[in-house]
Amino acid sequence: MAEKSKKPAGKEKDLIQRSLVVLKPDAVQRGIVGEIIHRFERVGLKIVGMKMVMPGEDLYYKHYEDVGQMITRHGEDIFRYNVQYMMTGPVIAMCLEGIEAIPLVRKIVGPTEPKSADMGTIRGDFAHMSYGYSDAKKMGVPNLVHASATPEEAKKELALWFEEDELYDYSDLNEKYTR
Repeated sequence: MAEKSKKPAGKEKDLIQRSLVVLKPDAVQRGIVGEIIHRFERVGLKIVGMKMVMPGEDLYYKHYEDVGQMITRHGEDIFRYNVQYMMTGPVIAMCLEGIEAIPLVRKIVGPTEPKSADMGTIRGDFAHMSYGYSDAKKMGVPNLVHASATPEEAKKELALWFEEDELYDYSDLNEKYTR
């Protein structure tokens, strides 16, 4: 008989995190979505929600300024270039779950500037744009993936991108070896 999934308790429960991951228009349009998702699944992260969407400026404003404070931290131009880039095509929004998923996802993705990303990271393997070049071209940085930076940010972002009934609790075989 199958064993019922056990929910972690106490501190152990706090170590199981959910992170928003958005595969940006360049990942979708270049046809490398499967390879990117494979990297997350390969380390034992579990997809608990996923959908393809084409958000408008309102959602991007809420995401990048209300949650991420992009205008506050980087200025109106950077925000505008980024939103223009994000609106060039559909994106795939995912919720990934796992042990300390937020720092793990960011490690797999690499730093925001692709030029600075190490080989072996998603950005290091699939992109090489620099901030200087994107600034000179007055464009957003096509860096393939957005990933939540903190548990607080992840909670706000997931509430923005997903309805509660779009995220699922289930057991998978990886949990036997990764939890």
